[in-house]
Amino acid sequence: MSRSVRSSPPTSASTTPIASARRHGSASPPWVGLGAAFWSLLPAFIFVTLVGAIETIGDSVAIQRVSWKQRKAVDFRAVQGAVAADGMGNLLSGLAGTVPNTTYSTSVAVTELTGVGARVVGLVLGIVMIAFAFLPKALAVVLAIPGPVAAAYVTVLLAMLFVVGMKIIVQDGVDYRKGLIVGVSFWLGVGFQHGVIFPEFVAGFAGGLLQNGMTAGGLAAILLTLFVELTAPRRRRIELAFELSALPSIREFLAECASRYGWNETMMQRLDAASEETLLTLLQDDEESDPEPRRLQITVHKQDGGATLEFIAAPGEANLEDRIALLNDRLDETSGEREISLRLLRHLASSVRHQQYHDTDIVTVAVDVPKAEPAIEA
Repeated sequence: MSRSVRSSPPTSASTTPIASARRHGSASPPWVGLGAAFWSLLPAFIFVTLVGAIETIGDSVAIQRVSWKQRKAVDFRAVQGAVAADGMGNLLSGLAGTVPNTTYSTSVAVTELTGVGARVVGLVLGIVMIAFAFLPKALAVVLAIPGPVAAAYVTVLLAMLFVVGMKIIVQDGVDYRKGLIVGVSFWLGVGFQHGVIFPEFVAGFAGGLLQNGMTAGGLAAILLTLFVELTAPRRRRIELAFELSALPSIREFLAECASRYGWNETMMQRLDAASEETLLTLLQDDEESDPEPRRLQITVHKQDGGATLEFIAAPGEANLEDRIALLNDRLDETSGEREISLRLLRHLASSVRHQQYHDTDIVTVAVDVPKAEPAIEA
């Protein structure tokens, strides 16, 4: 007995939702209230908001890396603005009784793919998204895209986003601490997302909070970072006036640190010179930006045998990382005192990181222990 075989039609976009959608309108979300369910889930929501803030910081750093034609230091003032905008968006979303807002990492991959990083493009796209909220028919057209097509598009974007993230990690420098945090957090996030890590316990915990890979990975990253910071060598710090007269006190402080950590005289001289050039460069920027008196905090700790100095001072206009990277190898008569300080700092330090914020600057200088020179036979 023969059976007739009917082939199913290929997957295609349905136009029924588009035809039934209204031409214009606005959403009217219900008010969920502040009952017992809200207060029981509030701690979980606070944690999710914290993870979302970390995601916003990462996206802000990544979008700067892919938007510039030439490599530059990350402007953390823009990162501050992104976190503030994200928080304000969440506040307004809560008052409106709708879902919270967040940054989307896929925009980083789109910028990398298209090579378009102009702010005006982002502004226009934001206006389009706002318009979609009041044009249900236009939104229905987007939602009618077949699932396989959207899946292929998202796959490409996520693959590129993974590459961008790995570039940022490698460019920032990977040691065993960062490798531990990144590796464990990533695989825990993947494991919880796909339900391969204690699924019978995770499903009922906080309404399935840990079933989301971003939340689980973010929690792992936070806990591992706290563990690494608590187990790191104790940091020594000093706070003094942000002026040139503080240099003798800084030298005494560095001498105490060198004695405590067992650094020799050569290492002490290198630390002294690096701190002096960093202070002079920051003072020159401070004189041009703000004449008001400021405070300077210096933190020193031992890392991988060398020393890491952290200067927290008044904000300046130019970034030290960019200025050191733009230095020419040739020194001529037109080179000013500031450029000479930057050249000396580049020679003395193994790395210089400058994080600029709206209210303060953080300069981290890493100094390696000088290698012993071979003895010259007579």
